[in-house]
Amino acid sequence: MAESGEALGTVPEHERILQEIESTDTACVGPTLRSVYDDQPNSHKKFMEKLDACIRNHDKEIEKMCNFHHQGFVDAITELLKVRTDAEKLKVQVTDTNRRFQDAGKEVIVQTEDIIRCRIQQRNITTVVEKLQLCLPVLEMYSKLKEQMSAKRYYSALKTMEQLENVYFPRVSQYRFCQLMIENLPKLRENIKEISMSDLKDFLESIRKHSDKIGETAMKQAQQQKAFSIALQKQNNVKFGKNMYINHDRITEEKHEIILRHILEEEDENEEEVLTVQDLVDFSPVYRCLHIYSVLGDEETFENYYRKQRKKQARLVLQPQSSMFLADTTSLLVSYHETVDGYRRYFTQIVGFFVVEDHILHVTQGLVTRAYTDELWNMALSKIIAVLRAHSSYCTDPDLVLELKNLIVIFADTLQGYGFPVNRLFDLLFEIRDQYNETLLKKWAGVFRDIFEEDNYSPIPIVSEEEYKIVTSKFPFQDPDLEKQSFPKKFPMSQSVPHIYIQVKEFIYASLKFSESLHRSSTEIDDMLRKSTNLLLTRTLNSCLLNLIRKPHIGLTELVQIIINTTHLEQACKYLEDFITNITNISQETVHTTRLYGLSTFKDARHAAEGEIYTKLNQKIDEFVQLADYDWTMSEPDGRASGYLMDLINFLRSIFQVFTHLPTNNDYAAMSGKVAQTACMSACQHLSTTLMQMLLDSELKQISMGAVQQFNLDVIQCELFASSEPVPGFQGDTLQLAFIDLRQLLDLFMVWDWSTYLADYGQPASKYLRVNPNTALTLLEKMKDTSKKNNIFAQFRKNDRDKQKLIETVVKQLRNLVNGMSQHT
Repeated sequence: MAESGEALGTVPEHERILQEIESTDTACVGPTLRSVYDDQPNSHKKFMEKLDACIRNHDKEIEKMCNFHHQGFVDAITELLKVRTDAEKLKVQVTDTNRRFQDAGKEVIVQTEDIIRCRIQQRNITTVVEKLQLCLPVLEMYSKLKEQMSAKRYYSALKTMEQLENVYFPRVSQYRFCQLMIENLPKLRENIKEISMSDLKDFLESIRKHSDKIGETAMKQAQQQKAFSIALQKQNNVKFGKNMYINHDRITEEKHEIILRHILEEEDENEEEVLTVQDLVDFSPVYRCLHIYSVLGDEETFENYYRKQRKKQARLVLQPQSSMFLADTTSLLVSYHETVDGYRRYFTQIVGFFVVEDHILHVTQGLVTRAYTDELWNMALSKIIAVLRAHSSYCTDPDLVLELKNLIVIFADTLQGYGFPVNRLFDLLFEIRDQYNETLLKKWAGVFRDIFEEDNYSPIPIVSEEEYKIVTSKFPFQDPDLEKQSFPKKFPMSQSVPHIYIQVKEFIYASLKFSESLHRSSTEIDDMLRKSTNLLLTRTLNSCLLNLIRKPHIGLTELVQIIINTTHLEQACKYLEDFITNITNISQETVHTTRLYGLSTFKDARHAAEGEIYTKLNQKIDEFVQLADYDWTMSEPDGRASGYLMDLINFLRSIFQVFTHLPTNNDYAAMSGKVAQTACMSACQHLSTTLMQMLLDSELKQISMGAVQQFNLDVIQCELFASSEPVPGFQGDTLQLAFIDLRQLLDLFMVWDWSTYLADYGQPASKYLRVNPNTALTLLEKMKDTSKKNNIFAQFRKNDRDKQKLIETVVKQLRNLVNGMSQHT
């Protein structure tokens, strides 16, 4: 029962499997058959049985279908047999037709093959044309590149290379010629870099050679612009009534207009000739090189190289010219011009250098920067100042220093116009100004010395009104009394006075030349002029006067004339102040205005001259005294004064008459009288002292009473000279008091009043108050020795013995008195 049940269950399953096998693709039969084997162990037998049954069923159906269609098959075979004969005929006809077609188509085949071959060629040509059309732009661009290289259009060549690499080469990269081109481009770039760098080096060398021309042009343009501005300013100042100066005269409005019109005409004439830095220098190598290196992506390398080379050139430019060292040999005219040219080339090269840098700064982006140019300028400025400070110290010619100053001003103004700070240069000019003043002072010292050497130290004679006006036009002399006098007449001063006054004005003009164009106010210029003039008066002129006064050949007459000259020069100082005021238009009443020190200068010179008068007068007295030839052992005097002394007195009288020429106006009458009185008193005192020293000379061992009497006669003449009032103004016997020591000493010996002297010594009312015991003792001992030697038989005469004893007694008392004074002291 169980088996029958299982059999019933498997039958539908086998039918389903058979249906799947019949209905599905053969690729899926495997899984279906596997399911048969996966079921019960005996299920495949049953399936095979079922499969056989199914096959038999299908065979039966096929047999039925074949039996049904067999008659139709037979009929079809019969028809085919009937058609066979016709088919053979048709085959023969077709074969014949084919043969005939084959024979007829041979030419067509040949032509067709030709057509095919032509079509292939046409297709190849078309392909070649297409490829050539693709390659031709590349070749054209490469040819263009070669032309650009030949024409030295390197920047365009680099752009062409970029187009080739980015646009054209990718289209034809498979071709060998393209690879060769690609390999050649780096070489071309390197070649362009080398060529552009070579052009840059040539450019740098060119601007180094032409820097002076560039600088000269720039400085000339700046100078023309400044001249135009100054002329325009002066014209405006004249229109507003301002006082301006130029050289020695005032400028009128008409003259200003003529000058301005002349400058404008010159500028119009030269307008077409005005050259710029672009006209003088071809900057295209810099632009090309900059663009080339920018395109090559190596701009930084180019910038560094350019800046490095320009710094080297800057150091070369800043090296001083060798001709600038010739400033200490200004005695040679050629050396002077060479020195000026050396400074000018030095400045023009520096200006040319920085003008080029300024142009590069403004026309290129990043090649040079403002910070770079400022750094370069500061370095150059420090070097320039050091060079100028060192080299200007060699300059001993004021004209050369002034020329240097003018060059520095033009140099500074030119670079200031290009935006470079130049304050330090103007500070340097103030240092050079002091040196300029020193050179002026040295030059004017020589001028003053020449004037003094050429002067005759005599009043200026004039014989006509024209001569009078000529002198007064040179020197501001005013004397109503002299004007009233008839011709011929004389100015009180000598010829050196107007010459010195003119030279002081020339010095002021020379000092003013340096102050121009320094961008300073009129007050500062006024102060500088007054200070430099004070230096000229107090140092240079005063020194020259003192040296002149001390010269051996300057006599007393010349010294008196020098005193007169200094008096008039002192009076002229106020006119010099007015002269400076007219130049600077700064009133003397201004609080900070410096005054001229003429009063102290000429007062010192006068004092020195007065002292020299006293000294020379005393020296002259000594010369006369040296001619004295006393016989100190004479027994009796000659009865008259010595000849040397009378000559000396006559000389003193003539000398003191010269003092009448000293100024006697209200301002200087007291001063001139004092000089004469002091000279006279000094001469009398010196003469008295000299005579006293003659008596007390240690080499004089003996002196007789006759010699004392002769000496007394000479002293009497001196007293008579003093009492004759050789110089007016002395009160009473003031001048005679110069000989009071001699008089009391000689009176003591002449009257032999020793008892009175010894009794009254030290008393205020003593008759011989001015007689010193030492002096009396020295002279008495000389007389004692003379008495012993000249009176051999004095011991046999009672009077002589008494006199000798008296002398010895007086000598002993005087010695005791002297010793007592020494112990007391």
